[in-house]
Amino acid sequence: MFVKISIIVVLTSLPALALVPVDPWGPIPPKIDRRVVGGSPAIFGAYPWQISLQLNGRHFCGGSLIEPDLVLTAAHCLLGNENNVDELEIRAGTLMKSSGGSTAAVKSIKMHPKYNNTLKTYDVALLRLKSKLELSNSIKTIKLASSTPKHGAPAIVSGWGVTSFQGNRPNNMLYINTFIVGREQCASPQYRYGAKIKETMICAATPNKDACQGDSGGPLVSDDVLVGVVSWGTNCAKPEYPGIYADVALLRDWIIETAKTI
Repeated sequence: MFVKISIIVVLTSLPALALVPVDPWGPIPPKIDRRVVGGSPAIFGAYPWQISLQLNGRHFCGGSLIEPDLVLTAAHCLLGNENNVDELEIRAGTLMKSSGGSTAAVKSIKMHPKYNNTLKTYDVALLRLKSKLELSNSIKTIKLASSTPKHGAPAIVSGWGVTSFQGNRPNNMLYINTFIVGREQCASPQYRYGAKIKETMICAATPNKDACQGDSGGPLVSDDVLVGVVSWGTNCAKPEYPGIYADVALLRDWIIETAKTI
């Protein structure tokens, strides 16, 4: 569901669907599959923390397993679903978003109380599952970053988002290798975001590769720890617009404290 704003056309509103998470820049029904732009096929077990967040059995966002029964995702993925938890489940331990692996129903959700749907700040949320997933080679938890990675650090994004802006809908997980763009650099004249880049965000970019619609909530990983949550951007894989992620290190305290209460 990666919130992407088109600089070419204005999307017309799609018909309302029951329990469809709200995308502030154009809702995408969960029947549409999505995956990473410019990605390569993931190898089974390479990203065992990656989960598919599903609404009535259909993928609409990604997430990361941080405890056997706790998932970190994006707050914007859950807009409109705060009171419909029974319709949500996750699938883990598979490259296929619609089959294989293990599924678990969602017990409760908690969006960051400071999430701003206009500014896209504090774009994180937690999902407590009704049952713990059995950890294995294909299902593992990932540690939260304790510091924001430096500008230029290598990173990996995985997910099932579209292969281009409003593009194809394959079923297999893809991944990309990318590089962290520091917050100062991301807000500089080198790119076109300017003041839209806020303290709770980090960026990542590499030529012709990016997260896109359907990757929202998924993991940005650097040095084997979770450093970002796929959040938003402008179009997909445009050189002047890096992908934007919630900064896990900066939001770490809220994640840890909320995990004790959800």
